[in-house]
Amino acid sequence: MTPADLASVISDSVREAIRSGQLAVDPPESVHVERPRHRDHGDYSTNVALQMAKAAGTSARAVAELLAPIVSSAAGVARAEVAGPGFLNITLESAVKGAVARDIVIADTAYGRTNELRGLRLNLEFVSANPTGPVHIGGARWAVVGDALARLLEAAGADVAREYYFNDAGSQIDRFARSLLASARNAPVPEDGYGGAYIREIADNVLKRRPEALNLPDSEALDGFRAEGTSLMFDEIKKSLAEFGTHFDVYFNEKSLHDQGDLDKAVARLREGGHVYEADGAVWLRTTDFGDDKDRVLLKSDGSWTYFTADCAYYLNKRSRGFERVVIMLGADHQGYVGRMKAMAACFGDDPDKHLEILIGQLVNLVKDGQPVRMSKRAGTVVTLDDLVEAVGVDAARYSLARANVDSMIDLDVNLLTSQSNENPVFYVQYAHARLCAIQRKAQETGVDKGGPDDFDPALLSHEREDELLRMLGEFPRVVTTAATLREPHRVAHYLEQLAGTYHRFYDSCRVLPREGEEPSPLTQARLWLTDASRVVLRNGLNLLGVTAPERM
Repeated sequence: MTPADLASVISDSVREAIRSGQLAVDPPESVHVERPRHRDHGDYSTNVALQMAKAAGTSARAVAELLAPIVSSAAGVARAEVAGPGFLNITLESAVKGAVARDIVIADTAYGRTNELRGLRLNLEFVSANPTGPVHIGGARWAVVGDALARLLEAAGADVAREYYFNDAGSQIDRFARSLLASARNAPVPEDGYGGAYIREIADNVLKRRPEALNLPDSEALDGFRAEGTSLMFDEIKKSLAEFGTHFDVYFNEKSLHDQGDLDKAVARLREGGHVYEADGAVWLRTTDFGDDKDRVLLKSDGSWTYFTADCAYYLNKRSRGFERVVIMLGADHQGYVGRMKAMAACFGDDPDKHLEILIGQLVNLVKDGQPVRMSKRAGTVVTLDDLVEAVGVDAARYSLARANVDSMIDLDVNLLTSQSNENPVFYVQYAHARLCAIQRKAQETGVDKGGPDDFDPALLSHEREDELLRMLGEFPRVVTTAATLREPHRVAHYLEQLAGTYHRFYDSCRVLPREGEEPSPLTQARLWLTDASRVVLRNGLNLLGVTAPERM
């Protein structure tokens, strides 16, 4: 019985009390059902009596005492007890609780998916690292969190487009091109240029494509290195991300906004709204009308666009593609970006709280032997995504980045993440899955069959540890929805660790397979269904984080 099913039972019980003349108040539109903190308070608790008390003209406890016997008599409910000022603590029958295992195995990969966010069309932009160098470890964090969040949002029913904003215009690209040309000519790195072995690699590859580039005039040579260099760098970025398990639906080029006149269109739209003015030879957007700390320049006095104007055009482009909500994931150095972007959305006539969402993530450090790993072999100044993968592997990197709240700075310990011990969170969860697979293999090898759904007797799963495990398994859909709604993938990782621990405690207390010489029993079959359900949930949860669920370790 799901929380939604139980909410219906409670609503029906209220209607029954009305029919019998005990109450004259309709049930609330939404009956809230939750898990109590303490297991001895039942399987679920509801505050429906507190919601109805005022309209009923009596105390909440009196309403709860009227409803308790009616709820207790409902199919699948063992008992309903009044607690505190008027809460109803509800305990389900063992057969009802045990049936969760069967439902999970039958649902398989669909278990955990809901329709809570159905109808929401959302554009999720993440990573968007400039194509002037490899993805650094901070970008790796967004590669994981963004990808996991997209998976969660889809699992909750939303329509999600994963987007990477390819900044191929502006001064940073010019500096990158000058750095490549200098490297190709064996000249010193420009004062404001980029260093690192990768610059030499890219420059050499540009020359392989365009060997004549060094013989061209400076302006033409720079154009060639800019076009070919950014293309090669971006190919490397996409390759690194793909090998990391992160893929995008859209790669959007900033240059296309300039080429298609989208910046002019955005400014015209803002001007129509009465938010644009001119001062000191420049064109400004009056963002202070919507809470920004100062107005923002759109067109400089020298006639050049600002980065902010491109941001305006890009936001409008996303909204014009039919996305109800635009979500942008940015690093901690962009904290000041939030106010101006929210104000910009308001200038377009949008509701900043509904149509635009900006997530800020903190820094990541790689640590080995207690000391920070500071330099990349290739990039020279930063630790890259490829460095991280080389150090700990894809699964450990993804899981460790996903399990931390993005609001917190984290240190990734190479020694811990490469160890095969229960201290390593990803090993702990993956080992639980592998152990469950081993039980299923052993059952097949010894001819023990869990049978079909009709052979499963859920009422036999009445042990305290079985009840604890079933309770945890039943929480998975709620965890998925909550993680998606709050944009917090780390909730899934923490749940999986709790589930792995709950399973290990069950396994230590409840023998699943019969000992040698013993015959399988109906309880054997029931526990095989329970272990298979646990395997399904661990696999589904790891998949939401983009982490593999190995069958052998």
